[in-house]
Amino acid sequence: MLEELRIQNFAIIDRLELDFAPGLNVITGETGAGKSIIIDAVELLLGGKADPAFIRSGSDKATVEGVFALRGFSKGLVLPLLRREDLVGEVGEDFVTLYREIRSTGRSVARVNGASVTLEVLREIGAGLVDIHGQSEHLSLLNSRYHLDLIDRYAELMGVREAIAKIVADVSVVRAEINTLQSDKRALERRAEQLRDDIADIEAAELDPAEEDDLKAERMRLSNSEQLATLAAQAVNLLSAENTGELPAVDRLQQVAQALAKLAAIDASLAEWAEVAEGMAAQAQDLAIDLADYAEAVEYNPKRLNFIEERLELINKLKRRYGGTVEQVLAYAERARDELDGLENSEERLEQLRAQEHALLVRVGELGMKISNQRQIAAKRLAKAVMAELGDLRMERARFEVGISQTEAAEGCIVGERRLAFDSTGLDAVEMLLSANPGEPLRPLAKVASGGEAARIMLALKRVLTAADHTPTLIFDEVDQGIGGRIGTVVGEKLWTLTHGHQVLVVTHLPQLAGFADKHYHVKKIASDDRTATQVTALDDPNARVIELAEMLGATGESGRQSARDLLSEAQARKSRVVS
Repeated sequence: MLEELRIQNFAIIDRLELDFAPGLNVITGETGAGKSIIIDAVELLLGGKADPAFIRSGSDKATVEGVFALRGFSKGLVLPLLRREDLVGEVGEDFVTLYREIRSTGRSVARVNGASVTLEVLREIGAGLVDIHGQSEHLSLLNSRYHLDLIDRYAELMGVREAIAKIVADVSVVRAEINTLQSDKRALERRAEQLRDDIADIEAAELDPAEEDDLKAERMRLSNSEQLATLAAQAVNLLSAENTGELPAVDRLQQVAQALAKLAAIDASLAEWAEVAEGMAAQAQDLAIDLADYAEAVEYNPKRLNFIEERLELINKLKRRYGGTVEQVLAYAERARDELDGLENSEERLEQLRAQEHALLVRVGELGMKISNQRQIAAKRLAKAVMAELGDLRMERARFEVGISQTEAAEGCIVGERRLAFDSTGLDAVEMLLSANPGEPLRPLAKVASGGEAARIMLALKRVLTAADHTPTLIFDEVDQGIGGRIGTVVGEKLWTLTHGHQVLVVTHLPQLAGFADKHYHVKKIASDDRTATQVTALDDPNARVIELAEMLGATGESGRQSARDLLSEAQARKSRVVS
């Protein structure tokens, strides 16, 4: 619901702040005072064309800002959009603020909850908040793109549509795989050959994840075999060799052990030390023997070293080509085998996919025809109800129908012997058609409705589709064009009944319609310092409202005011009958 509207430097509006109420909000005033300019400002706020001509003379920019309360269906529709774009404001999830700015340079700024957005995002959010009906471009019901959704909500088919949308999505997945298999057989053959070569390379290498570390360790030993032998021999000589001219370390440790044994015989507290010394001497002896064996075993083997270098180079090449580790190379080989298996069995897979596609197309056809039949029934019911409404609105000679058509398509779903085009909504193209005058053929709404006719058609449709149309705020501009006072009462009552599911804003010159207002605003032009500006006053005082209605009736004096009071009483009586 539109709660607040702030307009600055827009056309003849200098500065304007309006608080709208739930229910029926009516805007009245003399011609040219700026009533429809307010609607133009709202259109701009919802993503309309940013024409610098809207900027008030002498200003460098015009701004429009609106605060909307999110409730019920509108919250369920708009809030996901705000979350998707990360636009939930500081005030929380119950309100959203739209802002639009036009600059004299031609640049336009759009913001949602203070954050800059594209015009596309602004329009998408605005479409879930307000629907404007009049001579503007923002006529959703004149746009055939919306007709199918409207008839489906009217017929309560949205749930069934979800089911067919899922099947259609499955068709897309299957067809994508078929196209992949059929698109370029030579490319697929080249891919299969590449996979075979890759698998052969990896299998020929007979990789072992533990092998690489072992090979690197062995390479290190072979590369340093001479140094290893020299150091080992040096260590053996220090431990046990007798040609060094010095007493070997093993002999020295044995002498230490013997000395400590003699000490322990005298002082028993040294027995543990004697055991330690004896153990060290024995370990030194063992170490000398082991080092001698190691030194003797160390060999210089260029052939083995060359083999290891080549093996490691092969492993590194495979890692560079197929993965950073041996484990990743082996994993790639496994994936390649799976892919190759799929390619080598592509014809068999293609037959499976075609059978699956056929079954899905039959299912789409069955469910699509079921939905189409329900649409046909709902369309007749809707047309009858709209015709009744048009009769009340002095368009009793108009004809209204909902056209439902299907198109043959070679790749379409299967319905008996026919192949029909389809999408996620089913098989049908839906368009609302009108013949405004006798003898004229039925044609699309947008091509036959004048401004006043369009507004009344929209009113009739909105009346019938109230339960199906969840746009929270409806704005009607010039809905009373070409109709008089008697029918104005009917229009007023019909507009007021829309408030059971919507907030309604109406610009009107008919006092009979204005009498049904829950909130009445009066617009007038004021001149100050050789400038003209629009002023809007909320007629909360009953007497002020009576005076305005009397002036709209063209009556003066007490008799005019009494006529206005009678008009208000009649409107209240009609509203009471509807409520009861």
